[in-house]
Amino acid sequence: MKSDRLLSILMLLQTYGQLSAADLAGRLEVSQRTIYRDLEALSAAGVPVYTERGRNGGCALLPGYRTDMTGLSTDEARALFVFTGRGDTSTPGMEPALRSALRKLMAALPVGQQPEVDHAMQRVVVDSRRWGAELDELPTLPVIEDAVWQDRRIRIRYQPGRGGPAADHLLDPYGLVHKSGIWYLIAAHNDEPRMFRVSRVQEATALDEPSTRPADLDLEELWHRLRTTFESSGKGIDVVVRVRAERLALMLGATRRQMVEPPEHDPPDADGWCEVRARFRGLLPARGVLLGLGTEVRVVSPVELQDDLVATAAAVLATYQGPIGQRDRAAGATQRARPGR
Repeated sequence: MKSDRLLSILMLLQTYGQLSAADLAGRLEVSQRTIYRDLEALSAAGVPVYTERGRNGGCALLPGYRTDMTGLSTDEARALFVFTGRGDTSTPGMEPALRSALRKLMAALPVGQQPEVDHAMQRVVVDSRRWGAELDELPTLPVIEDAVWQDRRIRIRYQPGRGGPAADHLLDPYGLVHKSGIWYLIAAHNDEPRMFRVSRVQEATALDEPSTRPADLDLEELWHRLRTTFESSGKGIDVVVRVRAERLALMLGATRRQMVEPPEHDPPDADGWCEVRARFRGLLPARGVLLGLGTEVRVVSPVELQDDLVATAAAVLATYQGPIGQRDRAAGATQRARPGR
């Protein structure tokens, strides 16, 4: 533990130049007395570290001193390369830089760690995309990235996800989030933090003016807060369904993304049916997934969902029984009857 801490101190000082003993102690979760002992140990090992007292004092390395040691343990290096070493097709434009950085880091690893890391990379593949998901088109991502890196304001034209008209927004970008193969921009619009799916940004222009960013902003905490708000948005609807026991797992897997919270279900009854109680995001999300399960699921409540399913099923039936549907079915039969098919 002490050797890891000494390396951490060395890397922190290389990164930040000068830090107070109190800051080092807080970052490493030890006492200031321990930090001073560690500094003495580094000095005894030949590392040119020094401390300055006073209001503007702190701990620092002599100017120009650098070390090529990564400070990574074997487990840390293995985890880093396994989860980033093969790149990710959902991170367009970043793969070359990522591979180049990892090659340099691999070269900096101790010789004894390199075979361990290569061994792990040959045995684990990480794919962040959901099953059946297509990659988003991201033509505006480079402009958005540049605005985020440079802390510049950005003007975008954004298409809402529910088919509303596209609108222009002036934003103060905070950062980017990559979740399940999808990129989101976290930015303030009229001083209110919001998230924007990058694939829905039709146009993006970085402005020649600095963005406003709260000094105490914690991007990860803000993302969790926005995500929680989104996942629980809307009052939703409470739904009770009966599903065949052998199809319960299929039903839960197909519907979980449309639920506000995890569902509850009872054991199978004498007829082999389970009752499931769930809160869906709305009528349309509930209809979309439950209709696809056909007769394997029966909606007990609410009545409006039952009526909606009946109306939708009737509309589908009428489409195929009507003149246009019969014509299309006849065309399909002709196609199947052709030689060689």
